[in-house]
Amino acid sequence: MAEKINIVGGGLSGTLMAIYLAKRGFDINLFERRPDMRKNKMSAGRSINLALSTRGLHALEKVGLDQEILADAIPMTGRMMHSKTGELNYQPYGKDGQAINSVSRGRLNIRLLELADEFENITLHFNTKCVDLNVEAGSATFEMEDGSNQSFTADRIIGTDGAFAATRARMQMGDRFDYHQFYLQVGYKELEIPAGAMGEFKMEKNALHIWPRGAFMMIALPNPSGDFTCTLFVPFEGEKSFNAIETREDVEKFFAEEFPDALPMMPTLLDDYFKNPTASLVTVRCYPWVKKDKLALMGDAAHAIVPFYGQGMNCSFEDVVVMDECIEKYGSDWNKIFDEYQKLRKPNADAISQLAIQNYTEMAEKVGDQHFMHKKHIEHDLSNLYPDKFKSQYELTTFSLSPYKYALDQGVKNDQLLEKIIADKTEDRINDPEYMAGLWHLLA
Repeated sequence: MAEKINIVGGGLSGTLMAIYLAKRGFDINLFERRPDMRKNKMSAGRSINLALSTRGLHALEKVGLDQEILADAIPMTGRMMHSKTGELNYQPYGKDGQAINSVSRGRLNIRLLELADEFENITLHFNTKCVDLNVEAGSATFEMEDGSNQSFTADRIIGTDGAFAATRARMQMGDRFDYHQFYLQVGYKELEIPAGAMGEFKMEKNALHIWPRGAFMMIALPNPSGDFTCTLFVPFEGEKSFNAIETREDVEKFFAEEFPDALPMMPTLLDDYFKNPTASLVTVRCYPWVKKDKLALMGDAAHAIVPFYGQGMNCSFEDVVVMDECIEKYGSDWNKIFDEYQKLRKPNADAISQLAIQNYTEMAEKVGDQHFMHKKHIEHDLSNLYPDKFKSQYELTTFSLSPYKYALDQGVKNDQLLEKIIADKTEDRINDPEYMAGLWHLLA
């Protein structure tokens, strides 16, 4: 008789984990507190876009979805910076052919649910809110759509129920559980640049657009239908903040001053601004992620991160791959499976969490800084000249399967090398292998 696993949370990582486990023959109950988004098409539309890159594609490839998802994605080969005066500055993300992919969260989640529904050993439950867990007994209690409570027992439970997970809340009640949650003083709001009259893109299609303004910024990601999903990141309080923007006149004045080239492209700005909620940005770090062989946390439930490196989904999908590899290695020994999974993932989740916060400063403040841009040009040249010796932190994070912790540590060493080249004023010598041979020790 097949082992039974209850997965709490039917978002991206929970649904993908269900598919991986079903392929291994387990009986899966997948519970989601929201309605079935396949029937609620609004869920598939105006949701925050995601940047799908190498780690996420690797996870999707293992269930045969990578090429299908890519076919509906838009590759973004670099950042396009917009100054206040309307000047554009393009910075490639990596080498020629390397790109991150703008995908719709809703459409990706729907496709994963459709695939999950094809497995006879996956049962999908919607409108089911987790209200209690009995970890030792392996049971989870849910408030059902009709208001009643119902318990489901399984051999083990996997919590993929997001940054405010009910599964993690149960673990927090136990002994020796470390938990740290903190918010950025910046919130975000979704806006839109619609397609042109003939469905055309009003800006460069294959770029992630950034309006860096120091304490705040706006970004825009392209959609296949010709529009851009914009996200405005602004402090909650202060002179230029969500609290200070109260009226339609305030919104128009703010955008005219700060994003003058974007304003004419946003005919629905005023309605969108007051219709769409202002959301906060939380980071969650906790440990342990598992309870014996009974419960494991994954995705945002274990390590919610801010979105500024575009790695939240990719990191969560990598959790799924690593869990699957641990099952392959240890068979039915779930104590070893869960323990090795958390030991492999925790240092890397902490690293990408740090990188994501670091990248907010880079995107909002530094991308317009001359010294920073000069350093980025040298970094790009080194990546092209010495691909076997030098890889940027961004390349290691986004275009490889190298551990996030390695990317974090290597980025510090890279910066030392770049700063030395600039300080010595030897940028014109980096194409000389003999000169560079005297510097590679800085990366060791």
